[in-house]
Amino acid sequence: MSRVAKAPVELPQGVTATVTPDAVTIKGAKGTLSFALKHGITVVQEEKKLSLKYEQGDGIAMQAGSARAHLANMVLGVTKGYERKLELVGVGFRAQVQGKALNLSLGFSHPVTFPIPEGISIETPSQTEIIIKGVDRQKVGQVAAEIRAIRPPEPYKGKGVRYANEQITLKEGKKK
Repeated sequence: MSRVAKAPVELPQGVTATVTPDAVTIKGAKGTLSFALKHGITVVQEEKKLSLKYEQGDGIAMQAGSARAHLANMVLGVTKGYERKLELVGVGFRAQVQGKALNLSLGFSHPVTFPIPEGISIETPSQTEIIIKGVDRQKVGQVAAEIRAIRPPEPYKGKGVRYANEQITLKEGKKK
């Protein structure tokens, strides 16, 4: 039995949930998110709480635990939102937002243009910092991973795009 799925999801002030047999829609101050429910899992709304009911067997308890975690992440997203910070480390590495695109200068022979997806906002407080904000936790993390994948940190000097506070273990160079 899943212990995660047993805990109800609290709905704070200003957050509303619409439950249908196959999906849950959560609406808050920052936006609206929907989640499709798997077969065998139902959501029951009681006052300001969402509870999950599920059948026993065939791994449905694990799916119910995941569904409860997704619902909790959605509630947090529509109230506070999610944010990921990236840092550019390297001489001449720069980032700049222009319209609906992020222009990156990462030491390639050409500038890289990254289109900003719908529902995501990107800020560049300085030329070497990128802040990705959004309501959907999965989408924010995916966009951050895609930007990082353009030039991941290399192991000898640590140059590249890295998450804020990410520890890069540097390798020792070749000895004579």
